[in-house]
Amino acid sequence: MAFGGSVKDKKMDIISQLITPERVVAHLKVGAKKQALQELAKRAAAFTGLHERQIFDVLLEREKLGTTGVGHGIAIPHGKLAGLDRLYGLFARLDAPIDFEAIDEQPVDLIFLLLAPESAGADHLKALARVSRLMRDRAYCEKLRGSSNVDALYALLTDAPTSHAA
Repeated sequence: MAFGGSVKDKKMDIISQLITPERVVAHLKVGAKKQALQELAKRAAAFTGLHERQIFDVLLEREKLGTTGVGHGIAIPHGKLAGLDRLYGLFARLDAPIDFEAIDEQPVDLIFLLLAPESAGADHLKALARVSRLMRDRAYCEKLRGSSNVDALYALLTDAPTSHAA
């Protein structure tokens, strides 16, 4: 994955490479963390070509190491999988917040899923850091929460604020 160019270009490149409009869910209806992970795995299976259960198992194993609910209503579930040829992302805005066992004990309503090849190494960490910085911007997250259609969410995600670039 290329990380050349200006700071703004770098961030746009990584987010644009991770998601497409088809990988943005404006209204995810789930009632619990496990159900959210199952639904994300199901949707990710459609664009990665991997089996839904394989993705779900990796996400569940990662959650056992510690929650990916990073606080302020945000979760960034992630994992490495054999059979992937590149990094994949999926963003979901939940219709109603759910308990995600987040570090601040607040319910989660914005989820950015990140899947990487087993050999991803630094690229996986760079992508995770970019997504994390992006989602730490509270004003930005409020814009995501206020957008109820895929096109608006995708535009916000791919034209993110530049002050949190890696």
